[in-house]
Amino acid sequence: MRVAAKTNLNKDQVIKMVKDGGVTMLRLQFTDILGGVKNVGIPGHHIEQILEEGVIFDGSSIEGFVRIEESDMRLMPDPSTFTVLPWKPEAHKEARLICDVVYPDGTPFPGDPRTFLKRMIAKASEQGLEMMAGPEAEFFLFEQDAQGQPTVNTHDTGSYFDLTPIDIGEETRRDIIDNLEKMGFEVEASHHECGQAQHEIDFRYADALHTADNVVTFKTVVKTIATQHGMHATFMPKPRFGIAGSGMHLNQSLFFDDENIFYDPDDPQQLSESCRFYMGGLIKHARAFTAFTNPLVNSYKRLVPGYEAPLYVTWAEKNRSPMIRIPAQRGKGTRVEVRSPDPSCNPYLAIGLMLCAGLDGIDNNIDPGDPVNINLYTLTPEQLREHSIATLPGNLKEALEAFEQDEMMMEAIGPHIWTQFKAAKLHEWEEYTTQVHQWELDRYLAMY
Repeated sequence: MRVAAKTNLNKDQVIKMVKDGGVTMLRLQFTDILGGVKNVGIPGHHIEQILEEGVIFDGSSIEGFVRIEESDMRLMPDPSTFTVLPWKPEAHKEARLICDVVYPDGTPFPGDPRTFLKRMIAKASEQGLEMMAGPEAEFFLFEQDAQGQPTVNTHDTGSYFDLTPIDIGEETRRDIIDNLEKMGFEVEASHHECGQAQHEIDFRYADALHTADNVVTFKTVVKTIATQHGMHATFMPKPRFGIAGSGMHLNQSLFFDDENIFYDPDDPQQLSESCRFYMGGLIKHARAFTAFTNPLVNSYKRLVPGYEAPLYVTWAEKNRSPMIRIPAQRGKGTRVEVRSPDPSCNPYLAIGLMLCAGLDGIDNNIDPGDPVNINLYTLTPEQLREHSIATLPGNLKEALEAFEQDEMMMEAIGPHIWTQFKAAKLHEWEEYTTQVHQWELDRYLAMY
């Protein structure tokens, strides 16, 4: 596997590209704590001022940022993230810059998810390590109704790896890939997934920050192009009962200089101690970081037996039933695949927390145990206990409680993000548990 090319654009190059390319509008993009993509549009002729000074905005209006009495925040664009939006007309050319959020005086804002990931990257860098990550994000393409609102209806009868004419989303997927490649993505593969109307597009791995930026961009492109085809794309983990949900498997490795430290040619499995300890850290903190890798009430409708859901906190090589799998490739491609995250997560927080957990495993020589090479879906709860195999949290509230009990995870995320995230998620949970759902009406209304 080759690493996706990093852009090394600097301020002067971006200014020249905006002016020479006739870019009329700049979209300054960032995410809130819950992963929502936000942006502000600025005329292109302000590019020099924007790159030098950033843009002030009202942080009190953004989910999980600041209170109204301390509302002024500043967006500072990262020149290396500059890209033209290829679906915009040539006469009204627009470009995107991803931003860090800082206070007006320029100091980093502790509630900025991108800043959090940078902090975890710096922690690895202190040991000379660089995380590489590659996501496998799944999504559904559904029809819109007559008013343009999303439905869960589809004419798609395709299944895993099916092709046109069975898969009527093929044209949409092809157009998505075309736009991604115009924005610098190196798409490795795309295919129809197991569920009706479910798709996957894989792009090449890169350093952790570049990958998180790419996930945010990917989701925006998928939704935008789907709308142009009269369809609705959703990264909701489990939009329909009875079929598999959407995951975002995250492949991870650590490099020291140009060497993948997870690879050991002399080990029977060609896995280094560092790789095993990294998995040990992931396993130790899995129940905690699940609150951020699977952040919706709906996320836990996917993490149930019967749909190849990776809800068992252990590892294996070929076996796909545990939470962690080691793909067959070795050498520089040696990696750990964490299969539990879903694409509703904020990638900056999810990737940063998994990196933190893995580093804890390396720092403290945490043993992940032996690989489990049996089909875990066939085991009873008693047999799982006999093998000392834990399961991921069963719902969002349980995941929040697990995170709060993990001192290292709490220290890593910091009080600002945790306080705001917890409050929003508890509200979501309480709203869900007090609603009367259609299932209850179907089950009980006539009977009682």
